[in-house]
Amino acid sequence: MLTFDEAQLMAWVSPILWPFLRVLAMFTAAPIFSTRAIPVRLKVALAFLVAVCAQAALPPQPVIALDTAAAWSAVAQQVGVGLAIGFAVRLVFTCVELSAEVIGLQMGLNYASFFDPASNSQRGALTGFYSNVALWLFIVVNGHLMVLMALLQSFKSFPLDGNVLQSLAQMRLHELGAGLFSSALWLALPLIALLLFVNLTMGVISRVAPQTNIYAVGFPVTITVGLLGITATLPMLEQPLYTLLQQTMDLFGPG
Repeated sequence: MLTFDEAQLMAWVSPILWPFLRVLAMFTAAPIFSTRAIPVRLKVALAFLVAVCAQAALPPQPVIALDTAAAWSAVAQQVGVGLAIGFAVRLVFTCVELSAEVIGLQMGLNYASFFDPASNSQRGALTGFYSNVALWLFIVVNGHLMVLMALLQSFKSFPLDGNVLQSLAQMRLHELGAGLFSSALWLALPLIALLLFVNLTMGVISRVAPQTNIYAVGFPVTITVGLLGITATLPMLEQPLYTLLQQTMDLFGPG
């Protein structure tokens, strides 16, 4: 009759349990992985599959008894680091959406808003369009693989020690948010300059020919020029998005 003691069971479970918790936490926050269309059972199964397949690349995990306070600290650390990775990737998409909001405000398209069930909030038409384009580019540049690689590298940068506050402080996500905010303004800057020139032109026309109904003429012109500008600049979105993703994933690599 085969018998197993608690130490043997924990030695078998620990290498998979802690990576599984970190992967599952990342799946609940990262774009695409956290989509409501994906069933929860499938997310759990996929997180377990990733944890099992990653065993060859992960450092040895310490054995922590589940009935101790250290186990609760380890769970908090894995969940905190996983959520931080997913949140950091979400910030990159928020950067693109912020630039779309600024462009839509200049074009006057922010009036065309709708309810987005994925985020439970009102979104502009241009914001939804840029968000979908960013999702497709995320897949095209293998962003999902970059996220998984960053997750595996995070076990070297943030080993299992149960100190979740130290791990979050080491990531310095607040600096990432400030950098992405400035990047969003840089992404929107070409169209902002173009639409500003159009508005100045409309202002000059209204002064030269006061009888012109500038509201009837300016709105179609602004939208037309804005759409032409989007058509010209949208193909160049891939490289900035890839650069932002790379900078974000470097936070979780070995320092």
